[in-house]
Amino acid sequence: MPSGGAVLDADELEARWADAWRPEHVAERLDGVGVPWCIAAGWALDLFRGEQSRPHGDLEIAVPAAGFPEIRHRFPEYVFDAVGSGRVWPGAGAAELAATHQTWLRDPESGQFLFDVFREPHEGATWICRRDERLRLPYDAIIERTADEVPYLVPELVLLFKAKASRPKDQADFDGVLPLLDQARREILSEWLELVHPGHPWLVKLAR
Repeated sequence: MPSGGAVLDADELEARWADAWRPEHVAERLDGVGVPWCIAAGWALDLFRGEQSRPHGDLEIAVPAAGFPEIRHRFPEYVFDAVGSGRVWPGAGAAELAATHQTWLRDPESGQFLFDVFREPHEGATWICRRDERLRLPYDAIIERTADEVPYLVPELVLLFKAKASRPKDQADFDGVLPLLDQARREILSEWLELVHPGHPWLVKLAR
């Protein structure tokens, strides 16, 4: 990690994320952008469900790292801060961006954070899992869309990322989405879990 960076406590983070945007707001601002992007994490699961299932403390999107400048260009009135290891580097420069993969969009007037950009590893149009580079997929295979054309990460990958920490909200997300996964989705999630998190307890439920 680069030197410096500010440490924000939990209460301050919660307060500064209180005005986080919703998926449709980001989709409106990114309409027509040339780089593949999608809503990620908890909001992606709710877009797959077709309804909001719980409150969301933030909003994350994923983009190929090389495409981040095009995303950044769509928000000239805001500032992007780099984030990593519990620290925030305001107005991220090249060194901070190279050392991190998360970038928070901040309103410079209010100081509020609006959404989080995951700058993902890739090779051209092939997405590479940052947790295990053996998992590589074309972007066309990992992005689905709502009826309103809001792109979101497929639930199998969202759950794969949630499996590492498996916090209470992650477990609740898994339990809530599991009944909506068809056999093909269950099998591919099981395959990816065996690859990245061998022996994960979710594998038992997926096999039922």
